[in-house]
Amino acid sequence: MTYWLDLFTGKSWQEFLNAGASVSGFREARWKTVQRLHPGDRLICYLTGISRFVGILEVTSEAYQETTPIWSDDLFPCRVQVKPLVTLDPATAVPVLSLKDQLTFFQNLTSPGAWTGHFRGSPAAWKSEDGDAIYRTLLKAKADPILRPFDERKLSYRPKLIKTKLGPVSIPDSDSPEQKPENPSTSDQREASQHDRMQACLAKLGGDLGLDVWIARNDRGRTVDNLKLAELPRLLEELPIHFDAATTKTIELIDVLWLRGKTIVAAFEIESTTSIYSGLLRMGDLIAMQPNLNIPLYIVAPDDRREKVMNEINRPTFSRLEPPMREMCKFLPFSALQNRLSQVAQFIAYMRPDFIDELAEIFDEDDSDSAA
Repeated sequence: MTYWLDLFTGKSWQEFLNAGASVSGFREARWKTVQRLHPGDRLICYLTGISRFVGILEVTSEAYQETTPIWSDDLFPCRVQVKPLVTLDPATAVPVLSLKDQLTFFQNLTSPGAWTGHFRGSPAAWKSEDGDAIYRTLLKAKADPILRPFDERKLSYRPKLIKTKLGPVSIPDSDSPEQKPENPSTSDQREASQHDRMQACLAKLGGDLGLDVWIARNDRGRTVDNLKLAELPRLLEELPIHFDAATTKTIELIDVLWLRGKTIVAAFEIESTTSIYSGLLRMGDLIAMQPNLNIPLYIVAPDDRREKVMNEINRPTFSRLEPPMREMCKFLPFSALQNRLSQVAQFIAYMRPDFIDELAEIFDEDDSDSAA
């Protein structure tokens, strides 16, 4: 008997229940893996939007293909018949983080978010000890349910796929429900404030340099030290550039852009949070989709994150882009920018935007301790 991960959105889980909870399905591209499921195997049902385990199903048939509609968002034609061993409501489902002391993939993490790699696709075979631990916990939760409120937006969240020359891709919003902690810590709030202040600083600096400015559309409602970002001078309402839909959405979510006419003079991603992944991934997406795009890209971060940023940008994921990300991006330390601005504050209007380049550091692959 093998345990397999079975991913659901809140919507697809409800549709599964409405259809009798007797068939689980997967995408056509997963057919080879689905054929490895056999009667007696168990499916670990996981709600992606709220990161909770919601059920265990027993497989009762061999794999087959069928297109009878069950789900509204996709056909999921690669199917197996199942019977529920235990099912919970989303409100009483078990948060994955509540099991971090019991599940093997939380041990010896290389980074705080490394565990999420185990939830990127289904079906995926899981260790029996992890499956047994989850099963025991769900049975206990069924017998003695604990009501855990959640954000309804997270339950219904589903990434939208956009067609590109690379194939269908998703461009996550930087404020998508999955990315925000339900109970931000004091450290989280401090880092967010640090991010917002640097974002406001770069946007105001662009305007002072005589450039048009773009702030990530989903950040414009913020107020930083009584300064409303939406009221900054020279802030554009629409980008005067035209790319395919996926590239445009990626660019619109970059923290700060400086523009002169229809030309992007510089793009800044501010990485003040502990994980430092969202901006790097956005830059990586941009390079992958538009390898010939000639835009100066900057990762802006606190000085004590320099080594972390250097190590991450030399990961194989980013090093194997064409061109590699380290050749497209530079590192701009908070202190270098803040110190220079304090020195030249009265002369800003007379300076050229490329003075930023003099403060930035190149990403040298020798700076990384990670394997390439």
